[in-house]
Order: sequence, then C-alpha cells, then structure tokens
Amino acid sequence: MSVTPHVNLRRMPMLRLLMPFMLGIGCQWYWPHPPSLLGECALPILIFLFIAYRLPIVHRFAYKQVSGFLLQALLFIAGSLLAWKQDVRNNTQWISHQTKPEQALLLRLEEPLVEKPNSYKALATVKGRYTKDHLEPLTGQVILYFKKDSNSLSLSYGSQIITAKRLQLIRNTGNPGGFDFQQYSLRQGTTHQAYLTLNDYQVLPQKEEAALTKAIYRCRQAIVETLQQYIPGEKEAGLAEALLIGYKDDLDKNLVQSYSNTGVVHVIAISGLHLGIIYWLLLLLTRPLSRQSWRWGRFLLIIAGLWAFSLLAGAQPSVLRSAVMFTCIAFSTVIDRKASIYNTLALSAFVLLCINPYWLWDVGFQLSYLAVLSILVFFKPIYNWCFFPNKLVDFVWKLTAVSMAAQILTLPISIYYFHQFPLLFLLSNLVAVPLSSLILIGEIILCALAFIPSIAVKCGQLLSLLIQGLNNYVERLDSVSFAVWQNLSISPLQTALLYACILGLTLWLLHQQTKAIRIALSSALLFIGLRALSFKQATQQQQLIVYNIPKRQAIDVIQGQSSAFIGDSALLQEPALYRFHLQPSRIHYRIEEQHCINQKTFVIEGKQCLVIDTTVVFQPQPTKPVIDLLILSKNPKLYLEQIAQASTIKQIVIDGSVPHWKADLWKRSALALHIPFYDVQEQGAFVMPF
Repeated sequence: MSVTPHVNLRRMPMLRLLMPFMLGIGCQWYWPHPPSLLGECALPILIFLFIAYRLPIVHRFAYKQVSGFLLQALLFIAGSLLAWKQDVRNNTQWISHQTKPEQALLLRLEEPLVEKPNSYKALATVKGRYTKDHLEPLTGQVILYFKKDSNSLSLSYGSQIITAKRLQLIRNTGNPGGFDFQQYSLRQGTTHQAYLTLNDYQVLPQKEEAALTKAIYRCRQAIVETLQQYIPGEKEAGLAEALLIGYKDDLDKNLVQSYSNTGVVHVIAISGLHLGIIYWLLLLLTRPLSRQSWRWGRFLLIIAGLWAFSLLAGAQPSVLRSAVMFTCIAFSTVIDRKASIYNTLALSAFVLLCINPYWLWDVGFQLSYLAVLSILVFFKPIYNWCFFPNKLVDFVWKLTAVSMAAQILTLPISIYYFHQFPLLFLLSNLVAVPLSSLILIGEIILCALAFIPSIAVKCGQLLSLLIQGLNNYVERLDSVSFAVWQNLSISPLQTALLYACILGLTLWLLHQQTKAIRIALSSALLFIGLRALSFKQATQQQQLIVYNIPKRQAIDVIQGQSSAFIGDSALLQEPALYRFHLQPSRIHYRIEEQHCINQKTFVIEGKQCLVIDTTVVFQPQPTKPVIDLLILSKNPKLYLEQIAQASTIKQIVIDGSVPHWKADLWKRSALALHIPFYDVQEQGAFVMPF
C-alpha cells in the first residue's frame, strides 16, 4: 500500500505542458536555431491541430495521441522562440551591432546607486546613440561604475546621462571552477560595463521615471530608513532589511556565510516562507470580509497585498513563484474548487518562464521549485514515521519533517552550486524558521507604527534583541567543527545521476514499484564509478594556473592533490577574497594540501618557468638560458627587450596585477620580438597542463 497519494498526470495538465516548454528553452540556449526554421516547423503543426479540432468528436478521438504529441512539439517550439526573443544578441538594435567608438550614447539609470568600496554602481539601459542630426534608438543594458564625487551623488533612478566613453564587453575571469559572471549577466540582458569619471559623462536635467517603479524604490528606501532608525546595531539592521524586503546591501558578509554554512540562508532570501506569513496575515486582516457577498473583494485585497509585497521584495523568481502559487490557491478558494497543488506549482513555473525564459537557469528559481516539490512529495511520509500526542512536540516534529523533506531534492543541486552540505541544518532550522517568522511579523508592526516614535523605539529594541539572539545562535552552530561538509565537487552528469537515484528510491519506497530499484541501484553504481575515476585523475594531474584576479598576483602549481601557491598573501588571509577567487579552483581540482612558496623560478616536467615582478632583480647570466614560460606580474621596472637579450623566451603570460598600460607595452614588445603571449585580463586565466 502506498504511503503517499499516487501522482495522476491527468489531473496535472500544466505539468505535461511545462516539460516540453522547458526543453525548448534549454535546447535554444545550447543549440540555437533561427526563428525562421522554428516557424516553418510550427506552421504545419498548427494547421494539423486546427483541422483535427474541427473534426467530429468520433474522428477527433482517433487522432488524440497524435494531437497530444504535436501539441507538445508546438510547446517545445514556443519555448525555443521565447528563448530566442529573450536573447538580447538577436535584437538588431543591440549596442554591439550598432555602436561606434566615437558616438555618444544616451543612458538611463534603472536603479538607485549602490555604494561600493571605491565607486558607485548602477544598472543602466541604453536608449540610443547620437548621430549628426538625431537620436538613433538602441537597446541593451550596461553596468556603470561611477567615481565617487559630488556629481555622482546627484544621480538616482531615472537619471539620464550622455557619455562617449567606450563600453567594454563583460568578460568572464576564466578562473577554473569560478562563477561565470559573463553568462549570468547575459541571461539578465546585460552585456557591457563602463567606469565613468567626472569628465566622462553629462547629466541631463530631465529624468525618465516609471511611476510604479519610482513608488516601489521610494517605499523600499522608506522601509530601510525606518529599520535603520529604530533597530540598534548595523549587523541587526542589515539582517532586518534583508528579511523584510530582500535588501542585501547592508548585510554582513561573514554573517551570510554563517547562515549558509548552517543551512538557514533561505530565511534571509525572500521566498515561500515569507509569502506564506504575508498570506496568513492578509487572511487574518480580511476575516471581517469572509462573508459570501464580500468574497471577491476579499480576494482582490489579498492578491493586491501579496503582489505589493512581492514587488517591494524585488520581484525575484522565488518570490514570484510563491506569489503566483498563493494567487492560484486564493482563486481556487473563492470559486470553491480545489486544484491539484502539483498542477498549481507547474502553472506558476509556466507563467514565470513565459515572462522570462532565462529564469530556468536562476539558482533561486531552481531551489525554490525543488524545495516546494520535495516538501509536497516527502513531508507526509516522513511525518508519518512518528506520532506525538503532545502539541508542542508534534510542532517540533512537523518542523523537523519539513526541513528533512526540503533537503531531499535540493541536496544534489546545492552541492553542485555551493560545494557544501550543512550537517546541522535540523538544529539551525528548528530555531531559525519560527524565530525569523516572529521577527518578520515584528518588522511589519514596526513599519506600521513608525509614526508613533515611543512605540517604534521599544519595538525596534525588541527586534534587535531577537535578531541578535538569532545571529548568535547561527554563529555558535557555525563555529562547531563539523557544522558543514565543505569542498564537495560533482559534475552535471553526477548531479543528474543523484536525481535518478532519488527518483528510483522514491518510486520504490512510496509506491512499491520494484522496477524502480534497478534505476536507483544502476544510477548509484554509475555515480560511484564516476566519482572514483575523477579522484584517480586528480591524483595524477599536473597543472600550472595563472589566475585572472584584478590587481593581484596569484599562481598555483598543482601536482596531484597538492598545490603550491605563489602570489599575494592577502588572497589566503582574507576569507572573502579566498572564497571568491581561489577556493573554487581548489575544489575543482580536488586539492587537499596547500602551501605557499616564495621562489620565482621553478621547473615542472623539464620546463623552466620564471616569475618576474617588483621583488625580482633581473641579472643577465653568462649563458643564455631557455625560459619556457615567463610570467610577468605587477609593474617591474624592466623592458621585455632586456630579458629577451639575456634569455630565450618561448612564451609570455601577463597576469591580472599588471597595469593596462604596461600590459599593452609588453604586448607590443612581444609582437616585435615574435614571442607568443597570453594576457589573462583579456583572455581569462592561463591553465597549462603538463
């Protein structure tokens, strides 16, 4: 007998429509096809479906399976067409197709400035380019960095600027295992960037603002100012801002890492938990309107509240998923019709992917849907393991069951993206989930009563104590030596095998499908085999890596699972720098032993390598040695011709610490001397296997 309801696909038409739609989006990204070809494929399908629909019911039934297959093919094509349209590179007015270096551009800021250590950052839309007699429309988004000065302080959402500064394509660092910022930005529609000083741009007096967007930014700013005014402590106020509206600019980075290590980072990422609390509060506040005659008015008020909060929280995919789902639940309640929760989940995904097909690759989108699906499938079977008559104990067990259920389907993809697994997630969630929910309700009360300072001050102090207690609890758990299992690395194929294993075990345990155990066992064996092979390859690897890190020297000499580091010690001493720049590579190559070396000359497999930086005093040798790899770093007071006269250079690598003007000088010299060169700032990290 099954311990969970059997999934009936007939009651979930949206799931059957969603799968080919998602496949079409994915195929268009990895194997792009022109829209003309997709249209030629869609036309005969549409004609056949139209004719089949016009047939009498008796004949229509005979073509039911064919019509179903063709409908799925049509959805596949629809997904591909949407993905093609979403790709800014396919727009004829895209800035890279049209912009000339000498022409000025009109840009509009799409968000308020965000302060960085050395600049202000903002996203901007390209409105057009100025030709001789008119403004020619262009499209595209760029990331702008403004030098900190009095002029940049006058900029805000909707500000329009004119600049002739040449836009630079966003490049990926190419560091092994590192975050692919270029692909991420492209899926956001952002392809270029620029750094602007006072003389690089002119601010126009008129702004171009959307009324709704302007109102949202003003509300967000008012909420942030209220929380900062009444909640003592920068750390506590920063967490409160993230918890209520997803504002993360003031979050303490080390605190975020602690939340991530203990498996409760979801409480500071607006998601279904927050929308669920808002939905409950709206139901409570609109209870006087629960009579039959007011049901539609109550429904509209609840939906308005849900979507207003979603927009205030930044309209991230995980937030919108929850908003669409709760909208469907509220609608089914008002029409007194119970819909399949699985169908509602699939419907929300379909709607969001129609809005932006590239959300399919958004980590928050993936984790949000997998967590909800995992809870729907596994919560009841886990909860039914034990029965507790005591209500408090039963509540704790429910919370534990939800936490365990959510981990099952999110575990493989979490390891793939974040390379770690929080071992104490049960202990952390038992406190963090109810306490963060209480804090969220308290913040809403604080904002509602901010016009009464005496009450707001007391409320803010209480919230500060609650947040401080939550932070202390999370940081204490994070300090436990076994709090997190780190440095895990799995490939996309291994991730897929883990999901196949979970699927097989689920069908076997919950639905007694004995054939499914074969899927689980074969997937597990193949996963183990691939893991063993990857570890064996790691013990035999030999690599030299020159990292692409702005203004930093970083070189790894990898032999087996040991790494010798040459470079700036700050990259190893500062946790944030190490986690971002070096740790992904160490995880990728399965490095277990790490040490630093100060020597600038070394031999790997008979190849002579030399690092020249400001600490090296270059002295010509009596003989003319062969340098297989010359790594130029920082800004040594040397000309390449001097080195070339005293040695035979086979290849040059210019690292990320070299100033641009010096890199250009060395590249011109290398061309004149006919020496091959590699610039990591333009070409990405240099990786040479031996």
